[in-house]
Amino acid sequence: GFESSGASQTPPGWSESSSSGTQSAGFTEAGGRSGNYRLSHWASGAYRVETHQQLTGLGNGSYTLRAWVRSGGGQVAAYLSLRNCGGAEQRVDIPTVANWTQISVTTQVTNGQCTASIVSDARAGNWINVDDVEFTGGGSGGSAAQIRGVDISTLLKSQDRGGVYRDSGGTQRDPVQLLGANGVNYARLKVWVNPADGYNNKARVLTMASRIKAQGMKLLVDFHYSDTWADPGKQYKPAAWNGYNFTQLRDAVYNHTYDVLNALKAQGTTADMVQVGNEINDGMLWPDGRSSNWANLAALLTAGSNAVKAVNGSTQVMLHLAEGGNNSQHRWWFDQATSRGVPFDVIGVSHYLYWHGSLSSLQSNLNDLASRYGRPVLVAETAYGFTLNADDSEPNIFNSSLQQAGGYPATPQGQADALRAVFTVVRSVPNGRGLGVFYWEPTWTAVPGNGWDPGNASSGNGWENQALFDYGDRALPGLSVFGSA
Repeated sequence: GFESSGASQTPPGWSESSSSGTQSAGFTEAGGRSGNYRLSHWASGAYRVETHQQLTGLGNGSYTLRAWVRSGGGQVAAYLSLRNCGGAEQRVDIPTVANWTQISVTTQVTNGQCTASIVSDARAGNWINVDDVEFTGGGSGGSAAQIRGVDISTLLKSQDRGGVYRDSGGTQRDPVQLLGANGVNYARLKVWVNPADGYNNKARVLTMASRIKAQGMKLLVDFHYSDTWADPGKQYKPAAWNGYNFTQLRDAVYNHTYDVLNALKAQGTTADMVQVGNEINDGMLWPDGRSSNWANLAALLTAGSNAVKAVNGSTQVMLHLAEGGNNSQHRWWFDQATSRGVPFDVIGVSHYLYWHGSLSSLQSNLNDLASRYGRPVLVAETAYGFTLNADDSEPNIFNSSLQQAGGYPATPQGQADALRAVFTVVRSVPNGRGLGVFYWEPTWTAVPGNGWDPGNASSGNGWENQALFDYGDRALPGLSVFGSA
């Protein structure tokens, strides 16, 4: 709280250091968030200053540093840091924000100590304020993630083509039951309109929903509004909708959404959460609903959301973007959505460490989105490789260069550590707004006939080295992360 000595050059318990001899740029002064005083960094000339405190005698485990901050922006860098904790330094940037905002950063302590730092590398006149700093164990206070989820959209086809799943001891098990036994409490299913192979359509989703609910799990339904994969690079209309004018297209979104969800409700497997679109950074149902035409996109999203609530008012609506560390894009996108009154309950992001950036970029973005838009946030997709070897002839997406970008080794333990780190970030979102994580396709093992192309039965699977089952079909250590997340 920086209250103990009032205005001072160096707050008691903290140290000031600077590579440029500008320690005086860090000081306490009047104007605290909850009390009378705050820590400030400011100088009339360019400066670099670090206010830091070494914490010792810590038990090993997960710890989170939180602080309330403000900043005028313009710095080369301004961030909170946890370093000398036994692993790599973890940082979270201090955003440019006029009102007090809480941010957080999390690390694993493995050597019994950790240094908490507040750092400014700033230009003349740049400033930050910091107050109410906390350092706590157990990620987000030790509470488990509300959502410990998996996307198992390819599972039914895998089993129909002979895929089997075993526990870590080698005993063959029902995979949905096995997931639940390891702590998974939520399953995600994608919906295609008229897919070439007949999977991930309404009938198959109903079948899988019954299995999911029978294990006591909740259900997330992911509408792609396409006959095939929809993501930031492709959002193709279903063939049956190609000739529609925009009014017909909007009505088709409503009717298709309502039809699938009402059928789920009728069989006693009501959806608990629904995505209106999948990774819709550039909109959906191109070209009509592209993000260059936000009036159209907002109308389509609103139609889908209204259909969800018409079936069941308590089902939550998620809007889902890729690139979970891309704060500027996500701010722009959700500013557009909220300014047009698009109704939604949850913000979801995809964050693959090897594609979408660091854990700290994910932390900064989730913290900001949760605070700015007042909604809970979650990671709707993540995954990581446990090997660089392949189990079929299809080249794997996760390769040695992506392993280098992701920062974790392509080993069973590396995969588990990467997943645990993503959970830790989400659990550290302030004010309990980090809901949890969905792992994408943990059961998509290499089974002939269950490849990536629904129109080509001979296509291979480029994902099997990111499944949570090894090439002998045994559960990997990553699966056990859900039980402790």
